[in-house]
Parts: sequence; C-alpha cells; structure tokens
Amino acid sequence: QVQVVESGGGLVQAGGSLRLSCAASGRSFSTYGMGWFRQAPGKEREFVGVIRWNGGRTYYADSVKGRFAISRENGKNTVYLQMNSLKPEDTAVYHCAVSTSSRFVSDPDEFDYWGQGTQVTVSS
Repeated sequence: QVQVVESGGGLVQAGGSLRLSCAASGRSFSTYGMGWFRQAPGKEREFVGVIRWNGGRTYYADSVKGRFAISRENGKNTVYLQMNSLKPEDTAVYHCAVSTSSRFVSDPDEFDYWGQGTQVTVSS
C-alpha cells in the first residue's frame, strides 16, 4: 500500500502562483509514474499532467500547458506541481496519484493510489 499526501493548496489571486507538493510512501517511489488531476465542484475529474518515473518526460493537459510544470525529487519521495498564471477556472481540488505501471500513462484508471487532495481557489 502506498500512502499519498498532497499539500500546498490555498487561496490565490488570478495571475498568481502556487506550488503543490505530493509525498508518497514506499521504497519504490523512483519507479512510479506520478500524475496530477483536479476536480471542480459539479464537474468530472480532469487530467492535469503526468511525469515519468525518472522525470525525463512530462505531459500536460492543453488547459494548463505553458502555465503548469511537474517536477520530482526521488530522493525525497516527492513530486511537485508548479502552477503559474493561475485563472479562476483552475479552482478545484487537486489530487496526486501514483501509477505502478511501467508504461507512461495519463488515464486515471491506470493510477493505483490516490491522495485526498488539496484545495486550490483562484479569485478573480
């Protein structure tokens, strides 16, 4: 079992920045793909981005491309989501997820462990 805990959410004005962190337990963190997803009230869960186990590849949703960036520190079992130029439509609960698959995946069904999420609110 892998425990996943997000942190760093909060309230920010439009145009501002936030950095979310996600800590995952286990000795195999460096082999996991890590993804970020978000869910706004009344909406379905949405893919945000994913990073390969070694950080060598990332992939983002069009809605955040150029504004958000995912990075990771395997020595700290932590992955980050740097969010810049935030917009009110970025308001959501952001979830971090672990994929134990060897493939580079973005489908939420391919992720095995999920955190409880952290709230991000962007005011206009």
